[in-house]
Amino acid sequence: MSISFIQAFILGIFACLSSMPGMGSSSIGNYTLGRPLVGGLVCGLVLGDIRTGILVGVAMQVVYIALVTPGGTVSADVRAVSYIGIPLAMLALKSQGLDPASVEGAGLATSFGAMVGTVGTVLFYGTATLNLVWQHMGWSAVEKRNYKMIAVTDRYLPWISHIAFSLIPTVIMLMLGQTVVEAIKTYLPMDGLAMKSLFTVGSLLPCVGIAILLKQIVRNVTDFIPYLTGFVFAKSIGINLVSATVVAAMFAILIYKLKMLELVRPAASAGGGLDDDEEEDI
Repeated sequence: MSISFIQAFILGIFACLSSMPGMGSSSIGNYTLGRPLVGGLVCGLVLGDIRTGILVGVAMQVVYIALVTPGGTVSADVRAVSYIGIPLAMLALKSQGLDPASVEGAGLATSFGAMVGTVGTVLFYGTATLNLVWQHMGWSAVEKRNYKMIAVTDRYLPWISHIAFSLIPTVIMLMLGQTVVEAIKTYLPMDGLAMKSLFTVGSLLPCVGIAILLKQIVRNVTDFIPYLTGFVFAKSIGINLVSATVVAAMFAILIYKLKMLELVRPAASAGGGLDDDEEEDI
């Protein structure tokens, strides 16, 4: 398996579109098209191996499932993970002859994602820094009431930033990726300490993503009940993703009804107390 220049260029375009305002801002771009789950499908379609692309995307999505960008601060760039890390991981899996659905395959994939995601932060901040130039030009245009220049700085000039820090680096890294993967295969044998360490670290990374997600959504101990129930069902009776979603929806409805009862009960009690007082007065 290899990546041609055309394939690398197409994936570079998707890396640009993942955060462009023309793609519906963050809603469609960064938080949809840029997610590894969607990027895995895109990479699979472009590289001609949809199964591997989706499986690698799923493995990486678990790691970054709770990643947000508060105030523009990022610990990893998911655009780079999706459109640089996933293709390189697909190359590595094919080169090593690993099944992407296996534990070793998922570990190798998430390791590549983590490495590229960290490098991607440099590209992210490079884009943001260059965008400050266009922002300064935009404010100058506002002061001069140059409305045409405002439109240019908003719609067209940011493409320069994304081409410089998304398209070009993506193409370069993907074109050099085959050489890097072959070097890893040559100098890091599968049964060596380095590769075993890589598999181990990669297998632990999804735990980090799930832990961050739980830290955001868990408010009390009882919140773990539906969470652990899903794991029990998946392990004991082997339910698939659709069945797990149905079970999750049932829990969501029950929790919603209970929350509504908690809100209604104090109001009803207060109302009943007023009626008793009125009866006593009469």
